[in-house]
Amino acid sequence: MSVIGFDTSNYTTSIAFYDGSDGLNCSKLLPVKEGELGLRQSDAVFQHTKSLPELSGRLFSHISCGNITAVGVSTRPRAVEGSYMPCFMVGYSHAKLLADSLGVPLVECSHQQGHIAASLWSADRLDLMRKPHLAWHLSGGTTELLLVEPDGKNVCCTKIGGTTDISAGQLIDRTGQMLKLPFPSGKQVDALSKEASGNDTFRVKCPAMDFSLSGVQNKVQQFYGKTGDIAETAAYVLRCICYAVRKATENALTQYPGLPVVFSGGVASNSMLRDGLSCFDPIFAKPEFSTDNAMGVAVLTYLSQEG
Repeated sequence: MSVIGFDTSNYTTSIAFYDGSDGLNCSKLLPVKEGELGLRQSDAVFQHTKSLPELSGRLFSHISCGNITAVGVSTRPRAVEGSYMPCFMVGYSHAKLLADSLGVPLVECSHQQGHIAASLWSADRLDLMRKPHLAWHLSGGTTELLLVEPDGKNVCCTKIGGTTDISAGQLIDRTGQMLKLPFPSGKQVDALSKEASGNDTFRVKCPAMDFSLSGVQNKVQQFYGKTGDIAETAAYVLRCICYAVRKATENALTQYPGLPVVFSGGVASNSMLRDGLSCFDPIFAKPEFSTDNAMGVAVLTYLSQEG
């Protein structure tokens, strides 16, 4: 038994293969014009439509579709009422066409559910698909702390904390724009932060499990205006994010003691974040499966067909 998964997010086009143990993910970042922070949905739809034939050709040059038993696709950002983005319809249309042509089931999930599954699979912790755990979804559009209650085949996510305004990814990308870095700026900010030697941090208020990051943006601008140092500013913004996430996690573990903590999303690939949160014995995906990918969609599709 083997499956195919599609994910057409606001940042990346991806298609993946999974056979229950091994997997292959083919992906491509959506191009963004210099100086801009993201794409309009109409542009994202166009770029996905251009990219999927190339990526599917790459994937199917390595695998055979003769044993495909199901096709999966992310159809919305989150598994909640009203969650919708037009870009996910590109993946849906391609996945539906492939499933119909092969005569196999089409399995739908959310982009967020796929992120969590990709993290668990990549970290060799699919055992948590049957156990409650906490999960951070840290990405360009989302910074949410979730209580995850899996049933072995999919994950039910309840938001219990996170940012009340801009996401960690947005804060990083806005900092990158200020520092004249390309979009998305996560990898460049991460690399620059390793050159810094300071330890300045703005302590974000986090009395429970929620916090605001919009004020941090002002603090980052002030810090850069005062120091003029690109590397120190990159490290400063990451330390601020790390502090907020750490405090919210500490508070969550007071309410949900003993639960494992899983990190997913592109921001979760950041090396400072991984080091700064090591006190929780966290579960991180491999960096290539932290960013947007279809691997988690394929894993959930496979699990849906078992037993």
